[in-house]
Amino acid sequence: MALHAVDDLGEAFEATKAFLWPFDASRWLKLAVVVLFVGGVGGSFPTSGTNVSTDAGQFPTDGATFPIDLGPITLADAGDVFALVAVAVAVGILLALLFGVVGSVMEFVLITSLREEEVHVRRYFREHLGAGLRLFGFRFAMGLLALLLIAGPILALLFAGGGPETFGPGRVVGLVLVAVPLAVVFGTVFSLIDGFTTFFVVPVMLVEDRGVLSAWGRFWGVLKGDWKEYLVFVVLTAVLTLVAATAVGFVVGIVGLLLVGPVVVAGIASAVTGSPVLLAVVVGIGLVAGLAVLFVAAIVRVPVVTYFRYYAMLVLGDTETELDPIPERRSRIRAVGSDEGPETPDDASGAESA
Repeated sequence: MALHAVDDLGEAFEATKAFLWPFDASRWLKLAVVVLFVGGVGGSFPTSGTNVSTDAGQFPTDGATFPIDLGPITLADAGDVFALVAVAVAVGILLALLFGVVGSVMEFVLITSLREEEVHVRRYFREHLGAGLRLFGFRFAMGLLALLLIAGPILALLFAGGGPETFGPGRVVGLVLVAVPLAVVFGTVFSLIDGFTTFFVVPVMLVEDRGVLSAWGRFWGVLKGDWKEYLVFVVLTAVLTLVAATAVGFVVGIVGLLLVGPVVVAGIASAVTGSPVLLAVVVGIGLVAGLAVLFVAAIVRVPVVTYFRYYAMLVLGDTETELDPIPERRSRIRAVGSDEGPETPDDASGAESA
């Protein structure tokens, strides 16, 4: 007996093709904004941070001098540095939380766009702000719980018997033997919870207007009843994600080299010459280039993210008809597949207001 999780692979491709083609620049750009928040970029980029050592052995000694004289560092200077680091950390945490909130709301913007077959970022964002905040709260709580379960026993072992200064080879081995299984087990469990929440619980929240926990309870019964379908979904999604991430990473890597590579070379040249003005200009251009690469990565990921979301919604609808988020799209795809009639083409060329 064929599994829906296998059959829906091809239907997800047809749904993605019908939604994204013929190409419409406005639709793709709006989806790229959404994808920028709901997923990673699928590649790695150069960072602006550089580890600089004042050890003379790290620099040429043939008469060359470092262009900036730091002078002696006092306790007051150390306090200023600590304050700056604390502010930077606080700002980073706030930005991460803001990104998480926006990303949670964008999950609903994405699914609504795929269900309605129209992309309206601002409208859907306002409509689903409350649901997105609830999703963020759930994700935040799960993250804290995972951190507690993984870090708690490790910290207990770390500070048992006098703290880290009493460490010997035996305690180091014991710490590793505790830390690795904890990270693997709880990391896998919470990754599955987060994945099921993103792929299935969010659509259930939309279809039946439920909160996160209520939607999880509704989905849990479906998951237990068709666990083989969802096991196959997890395995196939993991394999396809690896393939897609490799392809996206390759494309983004080339774009990154073309845009960011020259900036890095210019930055090295400015550091050697010691020109602060040139260095500031290079840093500014580098930030712009980095953001450009990030957005290009989001555009490249649009069909990938669209495909996986359609795939999940098709599996959800096949395992529980009442929770089907895309019944009309499913009917058109299967009508074409059974030669019952042509699929009605999407009017993707029409203007879509933000």
